[in-house]
Amino acid sequence: MLGRTISHYRILEKIGEGGMGEVYRAEDTSLDRKVALKFLPDFLQEDPTAKKRFLREAKSAAALDHPYICKIYEVGEAEGRDFISMEYVEGGTLKEELAKGSLPLKEALQKSAEIAEALEKAHQRGIIHRDLKPSNIMLTPEGHVKVMDFGLAKRLVPVEGVGG
Repeated sequence: MLGRTISHYRILEKIGEGGMGEVYRAEDTSLDRKVALKFLPDFLQEDPTAKKRFLREAKSAAALDHPYICKIYEVGEAEGRDFISMEYVEGGTLKEELAKGSLPLKEALQKSAEIAEALEKAHQRGIIHRDLKPSNIMLTPEGHVKVMDFGLAKRLVPVEGVGG
């Protein structure tokens, strides 16, 4: 994939891999910016349940506009592969940071508050993440969080007469 152009994205490097996708750093040649492209793995391309979950991830995160939630730019298909284009977050995961040792209390509280604020925004929009873990939280170079991977998210349907 490296060096290839998919749609209007030039693949630069592989930055991650998981059960539901491979993630690459890419250049959006239309807007001249770095993005992360998540591709549904080849072995899941023909699985309707996997494709539905992949699309749910994109729709759930795209419904949220918050500084501590990774932004979704586009969902698409090119060359027979489904992909999600999203904000590229420089830095590492909270899991990687915690592997170095405990966070200082002030920093842990700040990151916890940011995660809680992101989840509160999602909950206000009726979206429950359901897969919150340190590997799904990126840390920006400025030390802020970005909650990612809404692949297991569930949308709550409002019950008539309950809530506001």
